[in-house]
Amino acid sequence: MNNLKNSRSNNFLPNFLLVFATLAVVVTSALSLASWPRFEGVSAMPFFANIKSAVARENYPPIPVYRGQNPLTVGSESVFAMDIDSEVVLLAKNENVSMLPASTVKMMTALVAVDAYASDLSLEVKNPVVVGQKMGLRTGEKISTNNLLNGLLIYSANDAAEVLAQNYSGGKSAFVELMNKKANNLGLLNTHFTNPSGVDESGQYTTARDLAYLGLALIKNAEISGIVATKQKTVASIDGAIQHKLVSTNQLLGEVPGVLGIKTGWTEFARENLVTYVIRDNHKVIIAVLGSADRFGETKRIIDWIYGNFTWQPVTDFL
Repeated sequence: MNNLKNSRSNNFLPNFLLVFATLAVVVTSALSLASWPRFEGVSAMPFFANIKSAVARENYPPIPVYRGQNPLTVGSESVFAMDIDSEVVLLAKNENVSMLPASTVKMMTALVAVDAYASDLSLEVKNPVVVGQKMGLRTGEKISTNNLLNGLLIYSANDAAEVLAQNYSGGKSAFVELMNKKANNLGLLNTHFTNPSGVDESGQYTTARDLAYLGLALIKNAEISGIVATKQKTVASIDGAIQHKLVSTNQLLGEVPGVLGIKTGWTEFARENLVTYVIRDNHKVIIAVLGSADRFGETKRIIDWIYGNFTWQPVTDFL
C-alpha cells in the first residue's frame, strides 16, 4: 500500500515511541533515586518534579513529535527514516524486507578498509576485473588508501572497491568475510555481503533499516565522514603521474539544504538506492530509500516532509 500513514497512523508511531521513551526515562530515573535528595516532611519536592529535574540534568535529546496533517505517499519499495539522536523512527515502509543493496555496499567496504589500512598506505592496482562504474585505475598504479576511499565514496568506483579488497591479507574473500563480521558486530542481522562493490550476486542482501544504521556507523568515523559530503575532488597516484577526477554521484549534495552525504547505489535489478544524512536546525536525520524509480526526488520529498511535520521537544515537556 503506497499511502504509508493516514492521519491517525502518522501520529501513532511517533507518539507510541515518545511514551515508551518517557517511561524508560522515568524508570531509569527511579532506579537512581538513591542519589537524589531525601523527601522529608510536607515541604519535600513532589516525586515527578524530582524526576523532571533529574532528566533535565541528564540532558536527554529532544524527541521528534508529529504535528502534521498530511500523510506521505512514497513509491520506493522500502524506506526507513530515523531521528539520529533519539533513534525515534520517523517514517517506515517495508524497512525489514531483504533488498539488493547495489553500491550502498561500499559504505561497509570503506569501514573495513579504514580498519585494515593506514590512510597514507600505498596500495597497488592488480588488474581488477571490474564491471560498472570505474575511476580509471591502471594496472601497476600505486595509490593511497585515502585516495581509493575518495574514489569509492565520491564516484562510487567499483575498481577502487576491488583494489581495496584485493590488497588485504588473504585477498578479496578474506576482506568480504571481514565485511560480514563487522555487519554482525554492528547488529546488522539482515545483511550479508558477497563482494565489495555492490554488483548483484546471489546471497548479497540488506534492508533499509540496516543500511540506515550502517550509515550511522559511517558518519561517526572521522576519517571518512567528510568524504561522503564531498561534491568533487581530484586525486592522484603516489607518484602524481596519474590523475583521477571524481564527481559525486549524489545529486542532493549542494542542492538540498542540510544534506551531508552518504551513499548512492544502482543496478538494473536493485533499481535506485540512496542513504542520506541531513541536518536542519541541529536535528539530525538519516534516511534509506531502496528500490526507487526516483531516489533523489523522493528523498528530497521525505526530507521536506519530516522537517515540515515534526517538532523536536524536550523530554521534560512530557513529564
